[in-house]
Amino acid sequence: MAQTKYIFVTGGVSSSLGKGIIAASLAKLLQARGYRTTIQKLDPYINVDPGTLNPYEHGECFVTEDGAETDLDLGHYERFLNVDTSQANNVTTGRIYQSVIEKERRGEFLGKTVQVVPHITNEIKERIQILGNSGDYDIVITEIGGTVGDIESLPYIEAVRQLKWDLGEQNSLVIHLTLIPYLSAAKELKTKPTQHSVKTLMESGINADVLVCRTEHELSGELRQKLAQFCNVKPEAVIQSIDADTIYDVPNFMLKEGLDTITLKKLGMPDEKQPDLTQWNEFLKRLKNPKAEVTIGLVGKYVELQDSYKSILESFIHAGAANEVKVTIKSIHSEFLSTESIAKEISAMDGILVAPGFGERGIEGKIKAVQYAREHKIPFFGICLGMQMAVIEFARNVAGITDANSAEMDENSKAPVIDIMENQKNLTHMGGTMRLGAWDCDLVPGSLAEKMYGKTQISERHRHRYEYNNDYKTQLEKAGLISSGINPQTQLVEVVEIANHPWFIGVQYHPEYKSTVANPHPLFVGFVNAAKIYAQEKK
Repeated sequence: MAQTKYIFVTGGVSSSLGKGIIAASLAKLLQARGYRTTIQKLDPYINVDPGTLNPYEHGECFVTEDGAETDLDLGHYERFLNVDTSQANNVTTGRIYQSVIEKERRGEFLGKTVQVVPHITNEIKERIQILGNSGDYDIVITEIGGTVGDIESLPYIEAVRQLKWDLGEQNSLVIHLTLIPYLSAAKELKTKPTQHSVKTLMESGINADVLVCRTEHELSGELRQKLAQFCNVKPEAVIQSIDADTIYDVPNFMLKEGLDTITLKKLGMPDEKQPDLTQWNEFLKRLKNPKAEVTIGLVGKYVELQDSYKSILESFIHAGAANEVKVTIKSIHSEFLSTESIAKEISAMDGILVAPGFGERGIEGKIKAVQYAREHKIPFFGICLGMQMAVIEFARNVAGITDANSAEMDENSKAPVIDIMENQKNLTHMGGTMRLGAWDCDLVPGSLAEKMYGKTQISERHRHRYEYNNDYKTQLEKAGLISSGINPQTQLVEVVEIANHPWFIGVQYHPEYKSTVANPHPLFVGFVNAAKIYAQEKK
């Protein structure tokens, strides 16, 4: 079996430079050359996973097929590569220490003093190599979160140093992503921050093999030569990463810069076959040449931070390209929606999506948004909590269950049309205990949902504690709320819709987690198409 090659992506100078996008873009190019490639993310924070983090803290929590609550970068990996990730693709400091402490308690260290080196670093090295040792991949790209020099990242950097030694020549590579700031007063790009960042990396015993430089302006040949000389890399290994109109441009930018070529050269791998980006560039062509435009109102309570709904926003980009329309998202804060403001905020929309979330803040605003969309026949899409709000709104205003609510908002509700799952009632630990990952769903033949998917059996990813309460199913169905998707194992309702409406669907699961460039999610494609038709009919 051929030796798996490892690529490590570190960051310097500043956070939020786009390590995940660079890693995903390189992986896309290597995949397009025929190499089996995957990416993993090492996160330095001590939370075991981001599942208990507020979206304001860390953006959205992405969920994999096997139920891992992970960093949002794994969403980028899947959207670029069209390959599922798993528990092994995201590792946190919390998970590393938890595992080491459990081993210590079981007596696996034979009475030795447990230390950062070698025990923590050995655990990190094991986690890095899990994917490579599976035999499923030719190349494993490992993105290390944070910035070089951060205290919390030091064990990861040390593990990389050791692993490069363990793996031997041409079996590993370090790509260092850094910032070349532009000083407008001097009208000059400055390399000094990058020099210091590379120096910090070298002090940890690691030489960067490739330098990827985020910049707002083109790097001159002279500047590249200077960076190569002072940062101890070859001139052809100084890669420019200039700001792009869309993240989906980055693979082509990296191809032009030769990032994949220098990577394969340094890893001693054949590079005769050029990347086949035909499908990718077809998507880009449609994305950049829309024939129409729609405006979607995204009603949520974390709208101040775009990363809170990252997968939803990216799903709209995929669906917009599929429909050849530009999708403009208008963020609407549900906490500030009132009976007086609702028409002003929502009437101009071509479609309304009520977003996922937790807790009672902003709930009544979401319910008002659902009601407006239903009564004014604006295409509506509810996801997770958004679906639950659609059930509550329908129960209150159509089925006559005026005190309908969710047990999440009012645990003493007399009409909990949304209730906590039976297996969630006595939990004392919150992390990783929701219904997570892929579950099957049977769609009713002839329903709108079945029409969108083109099949009756689907599998979608979940992340929730509360469910549609089947005690009210018959009453709600008689009033006109169609239960068009049922979980075959639990018999719980997963999809609701109403007739005599242009497009009205609520889903308990998270379709946005499965939308990719190669396979835009059918519900988003259908929703955007409905918004496009609605916009045309308004004119």
